[in-house]
Amino acid sequence: MPAKIPADSVGLVTPQTVFFSAPLKLECGRELPGYSLTYETYGTLNAQRSNAILLCHALSGDHHAAGYHTMDDRKPGWWEHLLGPGKAMNTNKFFFICANFIGSCKGSTGPASINPETGTPWGLDFPMVTVRDWVRTQADLADHLGIAQWAAVVGGSLGGMQVMQWTMDYPERLRHAVVIAAASKLTAQNIAFNEVCRQAIMTDPDFHGGRYYAHNTKPRRGLSLARMIGHITYLSDNAMRTKFGRDTRGGKAFSFGFDVDFEVESYLRYQGSSFVERFDANSYLYITKALDYFDPANAFGGNLAEAFASTQAAFLVISFSSDWRFSPERSREIVQALYTCNRDVSYAEIEAEHGHDSFLMPIPQYVAVLSAYLGRVAEEVGV
Repeated sequence: MPAKIPADSVGLVTPQTVFFSAPLKLECGRELPGYSLTYETYGTLNAQRSNAILLCHALSGDHHAAGYHTMDDRKPGWWEHLLGPGKAMNTNKFFFICANFIGSCKGSTGPASINPETGTPWGLDFPMVTVRDWVRTQADLADHLGIAQWAAVVGGSLGGMQVMQWTMDYPERLRHAVVIAAASKLTAQNIAFNEVCRQAIMTDPDFHGGRYYAHNTKPRRGLSLARMIGHITYLSDNAMRTKFGRDTRGGKAFSFGFDVDFEVESYLRYQGSSFVERFDANSYLYITKALDYFDPANAFGGNLAEAFASTQAAFLVISFSSDWRFSPERSREIVQALYTCNRDVSYAEIEAEHGHDSFLMPIPQYVAVLSAYLGRVAEEVGV
């Protein structure tokens, strides 16, 4: 917990929830009979409503991008290093909004929410959701808040996919698109990792076909294993070597058994067990499927440039050298497609050893690039 909130933090923040009563037609062909979105805001919306920036979170993220909910919080929001007064994402100039997408478990409507037709949790009866569906709900939120156009939409990883979808579905509603550590579609290897994670959850005896809520339990072992697998893919080999090497836990000799011997084993077990306490297993299934389905070029015969042809935003694309989950090659594919259709695009490949998690880190070159770009956006919108 913070003994004192730092001066460059947004401080104490309170989530808000809005309910949309109109049925939401989803890409899968089904409907949600209304839905809730939970979101947080940081900074002040100007009189012209021209300084709003939408932040899009990744798989295990949520609406809590920065600051603290209480003085007892163990740590701040997930982009605290970059979001706040005077930081790269400067709340002295911009009004930031971050919403938890539907299908998640952090306040917005998802599998753990009550199905109004049955009075019980949706479970696997919840309809499949996609990145396009998330963007549609974010547009509804913008309408609710009276924001006709975003100064920028910014996101990392799965959040970067949402940014791309925004540029295609609502080209006139954002001036700038910041796509960080993302890809225009998952590789077969990435889909494979997601499937192994889903199978770990669904084959847990406590999964009960997704109706574990009624059994007052949860598939702890499966979700923990899924998180462990996923976490390995977020880190680079160098980062793991630097952080753990082959150090044994507490410097002790080998146990010659199957308990924890190495520090890296202890770390992964901790990540798995802590994740179980804060995330819903069904949500993990739905979100990874949305990741798998994202492929905007598919509707254009695989031609990504054609998918971007109707966009109007200027782009900043950022990748990280050690990211093998969403490698720089994937970002360069996005950049090449944007060049092909003559879009305004800037690209930066950041030297970093943290792997995919680099987009969450205060890496100096990364901070400088993002700060400079958003500084130009601030001048453009007059703040």
